[in-house]
Amino acid sequence: MDEPVWLTEADTIADMVNHPAFAGFGVHLVPRPQDAQSDLPLREVGRLMPWHSHVRPDMVTAALNRMIDDATTGKTVFYPFHAEREKRERTGLFYFRGRPGAPFALIFPGGGFAYIGSLHEGFPLAEVLSRKGYNAFVLQYRTGGPVVAYEDMAAALSWIFRHAEELEVSTRSYSVWGGSAGARMATDLGSYGAAAFGGDSVPRPATVVMAYTGHDRYTERDPPTFAVVSRDDPIASPHVMERRIAALNAAGVDTEFHLYRNAGHGFGVGTGTDAEGWMELAVRFWEKHLTNKVP
Repeated sequence: MDEPVWLTEADTIADMVNHPAFAGFGVHLVPRPQDAQSDLPLREVGRLMPWHSHVRPDMVTAALNRMIDDATTGKTVFYPFHAEREKRERTGLFYFRGRPGAPFALIFPGGGFAYIGSLHEGFPLAEVLSRKGYNAFVLQYRTGGPVVAYEDMAAALSWIFRHAEELEVSTRSYSVWGGSAGARMATDLGSYGAAAFGGDSVPRPATVVMAYTGHDRYTERDPPTFAVVSRDDPIASPHVMERRIAALNAAGVDTEFHLYRNAGHGFGVGTGTDAEGWMELAVRFWEKHLTNKVP
């Protein structure tokens, strides 16, 4: 078996897209299709995601190299889920495997529905979850507004349920994770279910993990919800998130809320900020609501 050729921070965005491990789907890695042949080195990848902060090129390349390792050993790391060609060309699911039969997390990166920050806010989160034994999917959805993004969200979740045996995932007690615009998607999926957005009538998630969003809509039947935001966030008001969590608490929904001080907006895993470690807390919260815990 050939040794995997890893990416480094000196490699360019075009090198990443054209890497043999990503043949046929490399363009889905970038925030916008027009970024695909950029000569920007990965050490400056944060420039492609202007609404995200604390982008760590080392963590970006580590998550990419994890996928390269998986692809090199014959594992499928990218799945199209739409039947229509036009939609398939702009969407897909990246898969970070955990233990066979473990529950899954579905991650929605943000980007204001203008770009998709998977490199910072999707793949690194999925890599953390997979190392803990959980299966994790990162959604590449269409940009341009919430309507098409929500359609892709519902279609992707429905596809996972229909292919759960092939994917070796449990559909019990799954969680949804999102940051910024992606948190809007996660919370609305938790509130209304996939069928409300054109998907199948599948169970709603056992847990919603939402990060730094101004989204305030909720129902009294929302799933247990974990929320994080930073006090210095210039985009998502911490007070809006705090009020939403308080309303869920009043409705009897189990919640956990963490307010940080200097992590800004779009801090991803949070490494290098006072939000570092928030994913450990979020996983513990999810595990409270699991019916099939990972040993």
